[in-house]
Amino acid sequence: MSRSLRLMLAALACCIVAESATAQAPYPNRPVRLIVGYAAGGLTDVMTRVLGDRMSKELGQPIVVENRPGAGTAVASTAVAQAEPDGYTLLMGTTSLAINPALQPTLTPKNPMAELSPIGLAYETPFMLLVKKGIPAQNLAEFIAYAKSKPGQLNIGSSGNGAVNHLILEMFNRQAGVQMVHVPYKGAAPTIIDIFADRLDGTFATPLDAVPATEKGDAKILAVTSAEPIALKPDVPPVANTFKGFRAVFWQGLFVPANTPQPVVDRLAQALRTATEDKDLKAKVAERGVTMLTGGPAELRNLLKAETDAWGKLIRETNIKSE
Repeated sequence: MSRSLRLMLAALACCIVAESATAQAPYPNRPVRLIVGYAAGGLTDVMTRVLGDRMSKELGQPIVVENRPGAGTAVASTAVAQAEPDGYTLLMGTTSLAINPALQPTLTPKNPMAELSPIGLAYETPFMLLVKKGIPAQNLAEFIAYAKSKPGQLNIGSSGNGAVNHLILEMFNRQAGVQMVHVPYKGAAPTIIDIFADRLDGTFATPLDAVPATEKGDAKILAVTSAEPIALKPDVPPVANTFKGFRAVFWQGLFVPANTPQPVVDRLAQALRTATEDKDLKAKVAERGVTMLTGGPAELRNLLKAETDAWGKLIRETNIKSE
């Protein structure tokens, strides 16, 4: 055998060994992409980056957050559903995954339950009934009585048709037996501005938006949509105190493409659990009205199923359409 042939075979053997070592390297052995369906700067983006940073410490690899807003988060969820199921493309999914199948059935993924695999729960935040200062009500009972006295006259804003706070309004109208008018906006900020300007009667806003809006007395908070009072505003009673079982929150959970290997799912689930159980993080986000959640694939799967059924039923019965 010639020297040149021996060198060529040796080089080939080295390549094979290297490829084999790479194939057998423990997950993860390179950076991981974490896709989020919202623009940078909002609560979902901020929380995704915070969790991604803590998970990267546990995984020993960078987690790179990629913002892909559009089509009610369908741009982001479709990108992940169609990605290679190797654990290197993740989705920080939200309540939109439960809403879109009924609200926008032509969007992909058409069946998130089948096209994505759950990793675990991340966090939730409730909404607060925020009304303008001129509303003559100091509590929820008085507000309901006032709304009943003015059927079809109170205008309640939301972040858009089919947004979580729009669905909460429809849910509230039904349970309270009132007829408040839905006014869709392009985002939450404009609703607060119009409440201050006396052009809107109220909205269901996240604590992050609602609490600062009350600091100068320009608006007031009457109730919260979580099952229990929140640490940020413990004096605000839940709607559930008036209507038993009323609970509606915005949640976030981690997903990967369907058919991702179980060892990879388990590794990611453990890293996420470590992040969500961080005591310092829990305390910091509680100051913003956010509650960290601890739950693995089964808990997230059950949540997505329950919310898909519940929101889908409401959307169909009230004939809500996307914008």
